[in-house]
Amino acid sequence: MGAKLAGKSVLITGAATGIGSATARTFASYGAKVVVADINEEGGRDTVAAIEKDGGEAIFVRTDVTSGADVQAAVQAAVSAYGRLDCAVNNAGVEQQGTPLHEIGEETWDQLSAVNLKGVWLSMKHEIIQMLGQGGGGTIVNMASIAGVVGLPLGISDYSATKGGVVALTRTAAIEYVKQGIRINAVCPGVVRTAMLDGAIQAGMFTEAEAAALHPSGELISPEDVAETFAFLASDESKHIYGQAIALDGGMSAG
Repeated sequence: MGAKLAGKSVLITGAATGIGSATARTFASYGAKVVVADINEEGGRDTVAAIEKDGGEAIFVRTDVTSGADVQAAVQAAVSAYGRLDCAVNNAGVEQQGTPLHEIGEETWDQLSAVNLKGVWLSMKHEIIQMLGQGGGGTIVNMASIAGVVGLPLGISDYSATKGGVVALTRTAAIEYVKQGIRINAVCPGVVRTAMLDGAIQAGMFTEAEAAALHPSGELISPEDVAETFAFLASDESKHIYGQAIALDGGMSAG
């Protein structure tokens, strides 16, 4: 496909399935050396196998992003395998939907906050420590959501709060580290065609047409669409973009 990430050492969290797996494979196709980090060992190793089958280079590291020690170990695995850390995609996350705010349990709130927000913060913390230790420079892209930018009547106030936090964290960190040459941005997808969405459709929460209709474009977003946006923001093609929450939403937030 190309070499815009040739030789770059990249850590991708949540890379066992869905968007994360598509991102790992896309980055490898652009020449990156990929650390697949996920709590899902079977899926993570499957992603590595798919990359290697296509001639790419990757390793798997079991990583719980709610654990600082795990995240630090994943960063060190990248350094041990590839000598440094050039890029990171903090994609790991969980979601729930269909629950009004007053019915959300504390356990659900805590789980979403731990993975989606604390997990991104911990990942950024240890990635930035490594990048600064290398003398500065590097790119970080965080997975946010259009739900962190606009209000949606889908019973996802807890999820929205965590993703809004990721947007704010991204913008502030981008300014904090701009002088050290570390570029930090976020991607805010709309409705993406993943196994999780398929499950919601099969459970009767909504039809595929209703999901697509949330976008003015009338089209669902593919994991590969998100992966390409991550790759653009991680590469020098986006060298003047700092602290942005890029909406990939079929026009959902334009109104």
